[in-house]
Amino acid sequence: MPELPEVETIVQSLSSKLIGLEISSVKIIYPPVLRKKKPSLIHDLKGRKVVGLRRRGKMLLIDLERNLSLLIHLKMTGQLLFYPREEPLDKHTHFVLFFKDENNELRFRDVRKFGFISCLRTFNASCADELENLGPEPLEINFPHFKKLFQSRKARLKSLLLNQNFIAGIGNIYADEILFRAKLHPLIPASYLGNEKLKRLLKAMRDVLRKAIIHKGSSIRSFMNDEGKGGEFQEYHQVYGREQLSCFICGEKIRRLRLGGRSSFFCPGCQKEEKR
Repeated sequence: MPELPEVETIVQSLSSKLIGLEISSVKIIYPPVLRKKKPSLIHDLKGRKVVGLRRRGKMLLIDLERNLSLLIHLKMTGQLLFYPREEPLDKHTHFVLFFKDENNELRFRDVRKFGFISCLRTFNASCADELENLGPEPLEINFPHFKKLFQSRKARLKSLLLNQNFIAGIGNIYADEILFRAKLHPLIPASYLGNEKLKRLLKAMRDVLRKAIIHKGSSIRSFMNDEGKGGEFQEYHQVYGREQLSCFICGEKIRRLRLGGRSSFFCPGCQKEEKR
């Protein structure tokens, strides 16, 4: 699933291409891609210009004139592609936006069909079901707020980082990479973290996510940017997907464990499981 760096990569790339364009028409190829809102606003898009793009957690919002926004969640295999009209549509393209005086069109493509699009009033966006319970943004939170999040939390650290209501935008790849950089074991209970370790974790979170954005995200399976190009951050992964390979720091073999039905990769040398 595209995580914060991948979605931010798409937002940054598309912003320079879409802002100022006027929507001329909408093509809905696979109706279930639309998450129904009452009343439906999707047919009110025509004639509105794009005024901004932004990210919230793992979701992308396209803001339009006169108080409309498109909320897009890519889920597991969703892609937003800004392709020329003459480029043939494939069978996994579910939704297309056409623009006035622009040859390129914005296509939503999704092999597994888990992704969705919602059209909503911009001033109500933060109260939308998909957004209202999201936790703070990891690149914006300060240390006092970050520390407060962990108070009275007994969950395992990796599970907390994956909880979108706790902190928004981090998924399996970046949780593993963040914990490695912070030298924290994925199974450590959050209540074990004092000020020093929390500061280390916050710094690692910022460093990993910012570096991943610089390198245009990680292309593990299906992630591509709007031009159909993959990211490069997978070349810098320290633990994710590296089971039984040697740690770049200490030489120990990377291990994998199952937590909440997901694989977690860690280095037993750099990320020691603490006993209390």
